[in-house]
Amino acid sequence: MLSLENISVSYGAINALKGVSMRVEQGEVVTLIGANGAGKTTTLRTITGLLSPSEGRILFEGQEISGRPTHQLVARGISMSPEGRGVFANLTVRENLLMGAYLKKNKAEINEDLERGFRMFPRLKERETQKAGTLSGGEQQMLAMARALMSRPRLLLLDEPSLGLAPLVVHTIFEAIDEIRGEGTTILLVEQNAHAALGHSDRAYVLETGRIVMEGPSKELAADPRIKEAYLGE
Repeated sequence: MLSLENISVSYGAINALKGVSMRVEQGEVVTLIGANGAGKTTTLRTITGLLSPSEGRILFEGQEISGRPTHQLVARGISMSPEGRGVFANLTVRENLLMGAYLKKNKAEINEDLERGFRMFPRLKERETQKAGTLSGGEQQMLAMARALMSRPRLLLLDEPSLGLAPLVVHTIFEAIDEIRGEGTTILLVEQNAHAALGHSDRAYVLETGRIVMEGPSKELAADPRIKEAYLGE
């Protein structure tokens, strides 16, 4: 479904990504793990057209999308829940969700998707008319994920969904990831919580200073002594 071929990205003199190649097959959950500053968010921002690669190309469902405007990629079926959540603080929960459906015209579908978000995260239903800026961090993360789903993506990019959240909320977030995958949405997950990410994904890539240094089935990587020592604290 998604293929990155030898992608390099620079911020001025800094090479943030150096020849990154990876793939995501339809129906998979693939996770990208790595330390802070490894290039994980840069990878997602490049896929979504917010950054342009200096080298390489990105293919989505067999067609090159490198450097395409972000709104075109949303229309084609790619959606992202960004790091830091990016909710519209002065809009209500419902209004935030509707922003996720800005390309859609079918009102019945939009209502269906609203209800889906409320089913997945009942807390959002309780807070439907509340300003998003008054929500807890966990509630804002639920809102960011539900908003990303409003465009009915075939590929969902999740950037650090568990960052800074209490363990109970992290559990809720990963339960939702399992549910989204169960409904047929393909997921590329960027996570610092390597333990949870490897436990809820099919395959994984390890990014260090802008390069892929390891890849393989998540279970195998979770059992690898180098991963245990570097990312799992074992």
